[in-house]
Amino acid sequence: MTESRNSTPAAASAAMDPHAASVREERLLLLLSIFVGVISGLLVVSFRMAIEWLTVLLQGSVPGPHQPRLLIVPVLAGIVIAVLVRFVFPAARGSGVNQTKAALYIHNGYISSRTVLGKFLLSAFAIGSGFSLGPEDPSLQIGAGVASLISRRFGISRARLRLFAPIGAAAGLAAAFNAPISAILFVIEEVIGNWSAAVLGSVVLSAVSAVVVARWFWGAEPMFRIPVVNLVDPRELMAYAVLGIIGGIASLVFTKALGWLRPLLRRQGPNWQLLHPPAAGFLVGCIGYFGLPQIMGAGYETIDQAMHGQFALKLLLLLALFKILATTLSFSSGTPGGMFAPTLFIGAMFGASVGAFEHLYFPHLTGPIGSYALVGMGVLFAAFLRAPLTSVFMVLEVSGNYSIIVPVILSNTIAYLLSRALQPVPIFEIFTHQDGLYLPSMEERREESNLHLEDALQPVAVPVLQGSDTLASAAGAYAQYAENPGSAVLVQCTDGLWYAARRAEIDSILTGSPSPPSEASVAGEQLPARDPVASDANPTLEQRLGTERTPVLFPDLPLASALPHFRRWPLLPVTNRAVRGALEGTVSLEDVLKRYQQR
Repeated sequence: MTESRNSTPAAASAAMDPHAASVREERLLLLLSIFVGVISGLLVVSFRMAIEWLTVLLQGSVPGPHQPRLLIVPVLAGIVIAVLVRFVFPAARGSGVNQTKAALYIHNGYISSRTVLGKFLLSAFAIGSGFSLGPEDPSLQIGAGVASLISRRFGISRARLRLFAPIGAAAGLAAAFNAPISAILFVIEEVIGNWSAAVLGSVVLSAVSAVVVARWFWGAEPMFRIPVVNLVDPRELMAYAVLGIIGGIASLVFTKALGWLRPLLRRQGPNWQLLHPPAAGFLVGCIGYFGLPQIMGAGYETIDQAMHGQFALKLLLLLALFKILATTLSFSSGTPGGMFAPTLFIGAMFGASVGAFEHLYFPHLTGPIGSYALVGMGVLFAAFLRAPLTSVFMVLEVSGNYSIIVPVILSNTIAYLLSRALQPVPIFEIFTHQDGLYLPSMEERREESNLHLEDALQPVAVPVLQGSDTLASAAGAYAQYAENPGSAVLVQCTDGLWYAARRAEIDSILTGSPSPPSEASVAGEQLPARDPVASDANPTLEQRLGTERTPVLFPDLPLASALPHFRRWPLLPVTNRAVRGALEGTVSLEDVLKRYQQR
């Protein structure tokens, strides 16, 4: 039966009391976030167990070169995957990150249960049979699908339904990495792009709930263990800087390879695409059969071995280069699976290579190889996936080693900046364009130079009156501005705030003639009544104006924040944050629009 995309509970009572319905939804959202985290954690644990079981079943307990199953299994698995993706689970292809973003920005948070099932089964089968892919990205989409399904069943409104998929995504990724902070940061950094306190609370609850479930099965130990890093010689930082440069260049090679092969294969007809997964499986199997079985699957055991110095320099470089090739073939073929694990694998091999090179040629620098491998993971994560903040915390969480923070920040920053210079378009954005989608680029959002009020600020060029003056004194001061062509007047009140009046309003107050209707009153907006004290024999100007004041605005506020106020006020004073009421300048609607046109 086709799933309904609309929320099902009765909305009549909600429509009668929108505020009560909103409060109810906020509470329900927090409660459901915990539930989504628990279910996602259980599914991800099952997903990882399925991969481990299939890996032993299909590749053997100890895969080694020249084992015929390394050639046969990926080809047969590729045939099955190609048929199922084509005819049963067409939405299961891809890593899962862009699909979750598409659900958020295009499909109102909708991810079908068929997609979740297909992602679970086909990704586990592909990784277990040896395709060079990872489980983290699929786990992210599985969690997002769980959140989408649960939120629809509980009748969450469409506006909140869109944000519920990323909440599940954080839960799935947190369980996969056993790292809640990294998952929260990645979802905010790459999927949502911005957040509010309510969204952050839900994301945190779901991620923590999922990690609690995952640690119930796997324990609280980090994924990798390395010795504490002590930078005895500051020159070691030069080696980490070199690692950052290598990571930036490697990310460029990886991105170019995927950006060239993936669209080339997708342009072929549907029947030809059925051959892509088995062909990719055969080529990946050949790499394993002829000497490098370590590149098959996710490769976490190989990463751990590299961290403990079990590979020579030449082998480390071969593993990194052939992992790029194997992952490019596997992912471009349309086989479901993720990019996170291969990225960490490649980075770890390059990092261990730098450490091994240092030990060979600079033995007086005593940094352990494991620290270089660990930093290398974060380096390629930052450069290739373009999530710099997540990459730092991911390294710290998967190792539990905070002594490595300085090398991580240095290397990741160099790699990220170099990658941006060499390849301006991030890999996930490349994939969206290849798929004919135009999802928002989170990197572009981070780099946007938002306009502020100070960008449209103009010197004060209108009459300025004192609210404490009597009407007679104010009329005398006002007469000095008779030649001023402006249409507004600023009145400084005794409480330090300002009132921006139209010239016609001031004229009517000072002359005692009836005030013409303002634009706000014509539009139906009720203005506050004048102060009754204004009927005294000698009233002040601000008593006649009443108690209303213009909003308090500062130069650093977003320029768009001024737009709603122009319906009521002809001009907006912008004041200093340090001195109450001290004018920095003014902005008008014309100034704001002109500044936006100049952008």
